[in-house]
Amino acid sequence: MSEEAVSSTGRRWSAAPFFIVDDVVATANFYRDKLGFNYVRMWGEPPCFTIVTRRGAAVMLSQFETSGLMRPNSIADPDGGAWDAYIWIDNADALYEEFGQKGVTIVQPICDQEYGCREFTIRDCNGYTLGFGQDLL
Repeated sequence: MSEEAVSSTGRRWSAAPFFIVDDVVATANFYRDKLGFNYVRMWGEPPCFTIVTRRGAAVMLSQFETSGLMRPNSIADPDGGAWDAYIWIDNADALYEEFGQKGVTIVQPICDQEYGCREFTIRDCNGYTLGFGQDLL
């Protein structure tokens, strides 16, 4: 049986990037206030882990006892071409406008790509880059 046949009858796959951050509370609040994600709870005392979600997309945020362990791809690629996460969305223009109004750092402005996505890239409060793309095909 082909993978396509299995996926059409089985549960949809999903993934959640795991970002190491220096301040899980501040980062979770940035994702809530600037990017429109939500979180239900934080784990640990003091808080050291949470999962932020928006419309089915999830990002795990974890804070270790030692700070300075973050390794966003922007360290290797400051122009934002190497995303730390890519999220498929249904309306790139509306989300781009929303983020612009909230003062989110846009690394690559919205554009149509030759591979059939309308996409843009933002940088979060820790330097992680997130690509957001809408399938045009």
